[in-house]
Amino acid sequence: MTRVRQDRAIRTRGVILRAAAQVFDEYGLAGSSISKIMTRAGTTQGAMYFHFKSKENLARAVINEQAADLSLPERPEGLAQLIGLTFFLAREMQSNVLFRAGVTLAVEQGQVGLRDFSPYDMWADLFRGELEAARSKGELQDDVEVGEVAQLLVAAYTGSQVMSNLLTGPDRADLPERIGRMWRYILPGIAQPDRLAELREVAERAGTAA
Repeated sequence: MTRVRQDRAIRTRGVILRAAAQVFDEYGLAGSSISKIMTRAGTTQGAMYFHFKSKENLARAVINEQAADLSLPERPEGLAQLIGLTFFLAREMQSNVLFRAGVTLAVEQGQVGLRDFSPYDMWADLFRGELEAARSKGELQDDVEVGEVAQLLVAAYTGSQVMSNLLTGPDRADLPERIGRMWRYILPGIAQPDRLAELREVAERAGTAA
């Protein structure tokens, strides 16, 4: 019986989390409310407050669990996989509500006094792993500092999706194109010259697929 209750609680929490993501995505942080999220989730006040004590608590959960529904690489493989990953994230930004809401809230979190940088650190660590794999494969220029480039990519990606949202709306229609431009100018600064043409082709194919 205890296990059944635990499983039910886990499912209920997941339903509330994804309902919150939908509401935050539609109304923004300021325009969302616990009552709207409860209605969307079809849950009771007791169930809501058992899992989440406030709207801010829910926002933090959506921010930190933004990648819960993503199929991310199991191990780092280098620049080609890193390029493909960024285009994959661009597609997911257009269709995955939990991911999109989590990323948007991470940008807007200052509105409610949150200062949670853990999602940015998570993506920087993921990108750094791919860059370290690239280094071991001889894909990077000798003077590239992988930690700095990982942080740069997170900042460039974040800025690209914010601009895409402002100019094309929540579906971020031009985000893959923006990610393509990002790589067009970053790759010459980090990749070994003899790998540049191959990697540019990888980015072009990934952008077309996106």
